[in-house]
Amino acid sequence: QDEIDVGLRYYDAALFDVIPRLNADVRASLRARWPDADILREPLVRMGSWIGGDRDGNPYVTAEVAHRASFAAAQVALTHHLEALTGLERELSISARLVNVPDELEQLAAASGDDSPFRADEPFRRAVRGIRGRLSASASAIIGEIPDGGVDLGLEPYARPSELLEDLEKVDRSLRAVGDGILADEQLAQLRESVQTFGFHLSALDMRQNSEVHETVVAELLEWSGVHSDYLALREDERVEILARELLTRRPLTSAEASFSEQTTKELGILRAAAETVRILGPEAVPNYIISMCTSVSDMLEAALLLREAGLLAPGSADNEPYVPIGIVPLFETIEDLAHGAETLEATLAIPAYRSFIEARGKRQEVMLGYSDSNKDGGYLAANWALYRAELDLVALAERHGLRLQLFHGRGGTVGRGGGPSYEAILAQPPGAVQGSLRITEQGEIIAAKYAQPRIARRNLESLVAATLESTLLDVEGLGDDASEAYQIMDELAILARSAYAALV
Repeated sequence: QDEIDVGLRYYDAALFDVIPRLNADVRASLRARWPDADILREPLVRMGSWIGGDRDGNPYVTAEVAHRASFAAAQVALTHHLEALTGLERELSISARLVNVPDELEQLAAASGDDSPFRADEPFRRAVRGIRGRLSASASAIIGEIPDGGVDLGLEPYARPSELLEDLEKVDRSLRAVGDGILADEQLAQLRESVQTFGFHLSALDMRQNSEVHETVVAELLEWSGVHSDYLALREDERVEILARELLTRRPLTSAEASFSEQTTKELGILRAAAETVRILGPEAVPNYIISMCTSVSDMLEAALLLREAGLLAPGSADNEPYVPIGIVPLFETIEDLAHGAETLEATLAIPAYRSFIEARGKRQEVMLGYSDSNKDGGYLAANWALYRAELDLVALAERHGLRLQLFHGRGGTVGRGGGPSYEAILAQPPGAVQGSLRITEQGEIIAAKYAQPRIARRNLESLVAATLESTLLDVEGLGDDASEAYQIMDELAILARSAYAALV
């Protein structure tokens, strides 16, 4: 819980100020060059965390902790938005006696229910107060209390951030209509960008668990439900057959009166907490489920089956597409797993149920790459070349299947865990590996070093954005026709390096 709180402090320290401005600046710069292209309707930079969702080797992550991680983050976001609205309400004292107020702003002001005689001729102030009242009601519904900056006006809550944005856009249009665009370009613009970037959830909470845990939990569920009495004794092809069949049905493997082991009970509880978060805060609050030590097709399907049990996945029917609010993300960690990662993913895509889930998610597939374990497994050079080769294979796979591939780089702080300058690391990705999107981890003391102060945070995020743009648009590898020869040399060096590493350790 302390770790959750510490992670959230960086938003008030720097990220609330830096990220919305950076998103706005990049959008403005691109649209100045291509005004008709409608570039970057979505925020360019978004935050995620797995503090409270990553239970791989951490027994202290429970359903209660996962719930607290999501809703503590929501409280930080909602408090920030409400305090910004309070400041905006103080600022917008424009009098209706001096300007012709647009109808949509008058309607907002009337809906606020604010009948104070002191604000009778201040429709902008009353409109913002009404927005603050509705957001306060949203906060009360989500976190059970009205945080600082809130006000209880008995108004209907906003169901989604998009509704709040619609009202803020009405205020923006009205300010420009009365000739006060300069006001719209300051506090209001920053608030709109913040709502678009952080929503009500603040940051995405990644869930992660080891494939061995999934295996034992699924075995227990299959035994209890009478599907199979000894799943762990089955061969890989037999496991895949059972799992693929189960994923085509909506039949649950549990019931309210079922009694399971401590581990299975805990895992199901965490997944149900995640499902509640998605229900209340939306799918952007828990968008990814990561499988540590993913080595096989069954590892992928076991995670899918557990998500189905928690209500976070449902197969399609004649009338409905599959329901897949959360993406299943394999984490390939050892050198062998990296070498066979594309093969594992391709075999999984051949399963009709899984393919339908990917189709329902717009053919988007994320893959996480492990730096720490691969370095421990084979040494620095062999590991980094294995990562490069794995990315080349995954890019080729994505092209064959028409997938939108996103790679998630699990880098740590030290060189042995993939650390080093982020800008250079992104530029060192193989061709096609960075196609306009990238996820990257920042851990431990690196977070404080990079994001505790606004100017430093801005500089580091600018580097990530610049490198992502360059890697997407430019030939950063620069090998051309000489690539195959260079790859052969690196293959040989990696074998020699791994042999030397093994002899050393």
